[in-house]
Amino acid sequence: MKNSFPGASSAPDAAPARTRTFRLLERDPRRTLAATHDEDLMSLAARSGPVACVWEAAQGLVVPRTYRRHENFETVCTRLARRGWPVTVRMSGGGVVPQGPGILNLSLAYACTAPPLRASDAAYELLCAVLCKALLVFGIEARPQAVQGSFCDGRYNLACGPRAAPRKVAGTAQLWRRVRTNDASVQVVLAHALLLATADTTVLTRKANVLERALGSGKRYDPRCVAPLYGFLPSAAGIAPADFLRELGTALRRAAAATGVPEAASN
Repeated sequence: MKNSFPGASSAPDAAPARTRTFRLLERDPRRTLAATHDEDLMSLAARSGPVACVWEAAQGLVVPRTYRRHENFETVCTRLARRGWPVTVRMSGGGVVPQGPGILNLSLAYACTAPPLRASDAAYELLCAVLCKALLVFGIEARPQAVQGSFCDGRYNLACGPRAAPRKVAGTAQLWRRVRTNDASVQVVLAHALLLATADTTVLTRKANVLERALGSGKRYDPRCVAPLYGFLPSAAGIAPADFLRELGTALRRAAAATGVPEAASN
């Protein structure tokens, strides 16, 4: 597989460095990336220690492998691609999620010796802590919470608003894999967050529903259950959407770079 991070591929396949914090991988801000490109982070983490990346993807819908079970999956994908909404299959679990303008992604990858079933909660909690720390820079208070009716719902969503009527502002997912290096096989976790920064969440929910309806899955999502982070800025913030998107990316990078990896998980 071609590496999406050419500047980081020079590390030798030796014993991984004992990095205590995430090494931030920079990307060209003028480029949007494939919705699966962060899976390359796993091999980097196996060789050189914990890594993190903030990135944006081209417009489209992303689904887990389970969606391939629908008999008409390929036909529906072709139809949506012609309408400007190509469908990408990711290895991580969950449900359908959108990608495109106004959405930021944060991916963390690091080696972990603990069994996935025992360590998955800790990986989610670490990811959510980074997100919440970055959002507090803007006066936005968020928390992990399931939001029934939102696309790709899960208990490690990030939500804002009243607990009784939460709005999903970010989704999370994980992928665990054993990665072969020159002299070892290393178990790596990829923890990924998708932040609805300034995107039109009504349109995104509608597109997710178009896919589900075309597949005949019976699933439907409520646009009132999701919202962009921009709508939760304090009224005195006075920041334009484009500026917020850029500054949020900076805050995420700083929060990730300052985050320590648990002793038991780091290389």
